[in-house]
Amino acid sequence: MRDSSVRSPDGLEAILLVGGQGTRLRPLTLSTPKPLLPTAGVPFLAHQLAKARAYGVRRVVFATSYRASMFAEAFGDGAGLGLEIVYVTEDTPLGTGGAIRNAARALTCPPEAPVLVLNGDILSGHDIAAQVGLHVSRGAAVTLHLTEVDDPSRFGCVPTDDDGRVTAFLEKTPNPVTNRINAGCYVFQRSVIDTIPEGQVVSVERETFPGLIAAGELVLGFADASYWLDVGTPAAFVRGSADLVLGKLGSPALPGPVGERLLLDGAVVSPEAKVTGGTVVGPRATVEAGASVRGSVLSEGCHVASGATVVDSVVGVGARVASGTVLREVVVGDGALIGPGNELTAGMRVWPGVTLPECAVRFSSDV
Repeated sequence: MRDSSVRSPDGLEAILLVGGQGTRLRPLTLSTPKPLLPTAGVPFLAHQLAKARAYGVRRVVFATSYRASMFAEAFGDGAGLGLEIVYVTEDTPLGTGGAIRNAARALTCPPEAPVLVLNGDILSGHDIAAQVGLHVSRGAAVTLHLTEVDDPSRFGCVPTDDDGRVTAFLEKTPNPVTNRINAGCYVFQRSVIDTIPEGQVVSVERETFPGLIAAGELVLGFADASYWLDVGTPAAFVRGSADLVLGKLGSPALPGPVGERLLLDGAVVSPEAKVTGGTVVGPRATVEAGASVRGSVLSEGCHVASGATVVDSVVGVGARVASGTVLREVVVGDGALIGPGNELTAGMRVWPGVTLPECAVRFSSDV
C-alpha cells in the first residue's frame, strides 16, 4: 500500500457493491455471499474496509441483495472498524448503475462531494487517496481506477488520451488497443450519481460511462500497475488469500504476521506436517503429520489426514481429506468427505456433504 502526499478528505463516503450471488465461486457461495468468504483469516470485505478506512473513508453504504442480512451480522454498524456502516437492499437486481443509484439514497454528502464506489470482489494495492485527489483537482464527473493486465483480450479495455481522459469503453476484442482495463473502483461526483435513473436496471460500464463521455463530461482514468486481483473464481480466491498471508499485498485487517502460513484460533498443525505458500489453517482445523499443504485455504474445523497433499485448494468447513488423497486446484464443499487415495485436480468442485469413497476419482493409473 503506497503512501501519498494527497490524503482523502476526512469524512469521505463510500458505496460498496456486494449484491452479487458469486455463482463462479460455487459451492463456496451457496450459503455465504462472496464478499464474506474467509480470506486470509477474516471476511474478504474486512480487507477492503480497513484499506478504505486508512484512506479517510468514514461512512460506507453497503449495496446488498443476495443474503443481505448476513452483512449486518458480520459488520454491524461498523463501530468496531472505526466506520459508520449502513445497509441498503435491492429487492430485485438493478445492475451496477442501478445498485449505485439505489444506495445513494443513504448518502449524506452534498452534490459536489466525491463518493468512492468499490466492487466487493476486488483486491487492490492502488492508492485510493491519489485517485480521489486526481478526481477533485481536475473536477471530474467520474474517475476510474484502470489496471494493466498481460492479456487485455479477456476484458473490456479502456483507452485514454494523453491528458488521462477516458475516450471509450471497448468490449472484449482479440486485438485490444490498450492493456488497461476497468479495475472496479470509481470516484463519482455525487450529483452524477443522482442522474442515474432510479429503480431501473442500469450498467455503468455499458450505459453510464459511455453516456457521460458522449455528453462531453470529464471521465478520467487513474492508471497504475500495482497489485490487482478479481477474486471471482476459486483459483483467484485462493491466490488472493495466499498473497495477503505472504505479504504480497498489505492489509491492516490481516489477523497475524505475514509468512508462509496463518494459523487461526484452535488450529492444530503437526510439527511433521508441511504447511507453506500462504496457507490459512482455520479455527479448530487439523493437519496431521506427513500431510503437505501449500497455498490453500483450510476452513474451520476441517481435517487433513496424514499423507494427504493439498495444493492451491479450498477445503470447506468441517470437510475431511483422508490419507493419500491429492487435491490440486480443487474446491471441497462444507462437510464433504474425500476418501483415501482420491486424486482431484484441475478445477474440480465437490459439493457440500458429498462423500467420495476410497479411490473413487483418479487422474493417474497407480493406486
